Amino acid sequence: MINLAAFGDLSALDLGALVPKPTSYEGNQREVAKELWRSADGATRIGVWECTVGRFTADRTAMAELCHILSGRVTLHDADGTTRDFGPGEMFVLPKGWTGEWTIHDPTRKIYILSDVG
Repeated sequence: MINLAAFGDLSALDLGALVPKPTSYEGNQREVAKELWRSADGATRIGVWECTVGRFTADRTAMAELCHILSGRVTLHDADGTTRDFGPGEMFVLPKGWTGEWTIHDPTRKIYILSDVG
């Protein structure tokens, strides 16, 4: 039998205490994440993440990530220098192999889906 997984209002979900972000290099950032679901083979994970203002490096060479911004405002900086801004309600994909940086302008919360398939 396949069970339905439902998570409720993710904008209000208590994620726990913020901890220092290891890849932060500007702003003394703190983050917290809560995994909500994982596939049986571990190839796909879904969760909620929150981070404070600042800038950090990001590496998606091992997996792709789909992001849906619930609150806050961010700028993504691709390794080639391209930048793109995102805010509440917007969704984007960091394809497998993507590297770059995030600038968090306002405290930000997102839903993420990580997948190492493909």
